[in-house]
Amino acid sequence: MIDLHYWPTPNGKKVTILLEELGLPYKIVPVHIGRGDQFTDGFLQISPNNRMPALVDHEPADGGAPLSVFESGAIMIYLAEKTGRFLPADVRGKYEVIQWVIWQMANQGPKFGERGHFSRVAPEHGDQSYAQRRFNDEVHRLYGVLNNRLYDRRYIAGDEYSIADMISFPWTASWELQGIDMGEFKYFKRWFDEISARPAVQRGMAVVADPGEDPKSITPEEQERRRGLLYNQRARPAPAV
Repeated sequence: MIDLHYWPTPNGKKVTILLEELGLPYKIVPVHIGRGDQFTDGFLQISPNNRMPALVDHEPADGGAPLSVFESGAIMIYLAEKTGRFLPADVRGKYEVIQWVIWQMANQGPKFGERGHFSRVAPEHGDQSYAQRRFNDEVHRLYGVLNNRLYDRRYIAGDEYSIADMISFPWTASWELQGIDMGEFKYFKRWFDEISARPAVQRGMAVVADPGEDPKSITPEEQERRRGLLYNQRARPAPAV
């Protein structure tokens, strides 16, 4: 059994898509990131960067104790290698996929995330126009990278569907909110429509963590606690010896 410490964000949905494609049994362990569950001591033991998702495999291939993996890209490589699926075994094919997994982790995810962040900053925090323009442009550029990549191949890493496709797809599901004109990126659109139609992708995108909470039930004191916990984070002190 696999425990997936999860919240339904694009980073979490990458992994649920892969788990659904693989047909592996897994249990969702909710990590309510708005409440600050990612800062609990128990979660930090498996994800020291206090970010979800994180995975605990209770049946690792070596037969040993449960194995934990954090960072979505590492999780996807781990699962693909464990099952021998969606990651080629030959060195050229393998690194064709891995370089696009790293591209997503280093470029698409961070830049798309920053665009979303600066688009939501309240006016009292000052003029955000430079940051908004910068990350709007970066998101547009990265859609162009995908579009140019896909003009002469079916999938991101070539002719075979792989974790390179699964890891990138959830960040593009909100293309309208990202200000993207799908008509400008016809090769990307062809890929997006095909991936969207896969039943396992649809199941993975639909995974929830818990019923959620009524915003009206959150007291002003709790709202203030969450703001202090989630924003302007600095280094956590090391444990005392």
